[in-house]
Amino acid sequence: MSLDVPENMEEVAMKIAQYKVRGQELTEEQVITTAVRDILQGYLDEALEGHYDDVTMKHDGTLVVTDVMGDPAGEVKPHGTDWVADFKADADALDERFADEAQKIVGHR
Repeated sequence: MSLDVPENMEEVAMKIAQYKVRGQELTEEQVITTAVRDILQGYLDEALEGHYDDVTMKHDGTLVVTDVMGDPAGEVKPHGTDWVADFKADADALDERFADEAQKIVGHR
């Protein structure tokens, strides 16, 4: 369990509470959106044995992966209406999907 990158709704709630104690307000959506990007980034860093690719989120929610040269390397879209809905529906399945997507993105080079 890591409050830096929550992997389920319990950890999301704990992170929100932790920040509230410090006088900072975070919404569930903010925490989940950041976590989704960070989870995919973590799997890419692991697959590449270092931080070479960057994950950013477009306004439509698409996660875009760019390689070290700044070229597009892949993208991942939510299955449902958005990442928050996907995370809330089944955070474990989303985690597994990101592990697979990272391998696909890295393997296509």
